[in-house]
Amino acid sequence: MPDHASAKSLLNLSFMEKYKKLHLFMIIPMVVMQLGIAYDYWGDFSDNAWSIHIHYWSGTIWYLYLIIQPYYATHGQLEKHRTNGIIGMFLAGGVCLTALSMMYRDIQSVQNAIAFPERFGPFKPYFFYGVIALEIPMILAFGYAVIQSILKRKQLENHAWWLISTVFIIMMPALGRGVQFLQIAMNGFTLDIDALLGLYIANSIIIGLILITAFKYKNLKHPATYLAIGVNIFNYFLEPIGKSEGVQQFLETMIKG
Repeated sequence: MPDHASAKSLLNLSFMEKYKKLHLFMIIPMVVMQLGIAYDYWGDFSDNAWSIHIHYWSGTIWYLYLIIQPYYATHGQLEKHRTNGIIGMFLAGGVCLTALSMMYRDIQSVQNAIAFPERFGPFKPYFFYGVIALEIPMILAFGYAVIQSILKRKQLENHAWWLISTVFIIMMPALGRGVQFLQIAMNGFTLDIDALLGLYIANSIIIGLILITAFKYKNLKHPATYLAIGVNIFNYFLEPIGKSEGVQQFLETMIKG
């Protein structure tokens, strides 16, 4: 019967074998996210506010971390993995705080959509209220997943999977904008565009990616998988949430444009 040290060594070897190519697989959500946000960010790069630049680059670096960190962990570079992990927790806080700090932009969009409806076409004021209402639990879920990864850092499988889930928890804003841009590119900026269709398509893509990844790594029943799917299912309710007068009043009170 193997002793405790031998059993732990075998467990570590099994983990490294299972996740040895994870860094390559994580390139896929990175590319999806970047394609989604490309036009929205780079199309008017010089007009973007400082907060947008900070949020974009902190989010992008987070995605990069979830490519290089699995590589270090499974290719004998644990010291680099641990050091980068400490830096990564600082970065995760930046992703959360910069996302929260930008919500005033959506309140400004509400006000502009009321004042200049012809400029916003199918994107009515309720849409922007709904965006804020969905992003708040999204950010909280991201933070919760990161904290769980810290608490479970000695449980390799749990630690890894909580961090992987963060990629899919925060993908929606970038991919949603990308799908909406394609809608507008194909149909023109008209009232006939279904403002919610892009959201539904993006959500479906993300949920599909979650299920494929969870199936591949045998984590379909992991709580992090449930959390990532739950956040994206919640996104389907943007319209009724955004149209709620109670939600609108709360957001107007809390967030000043």
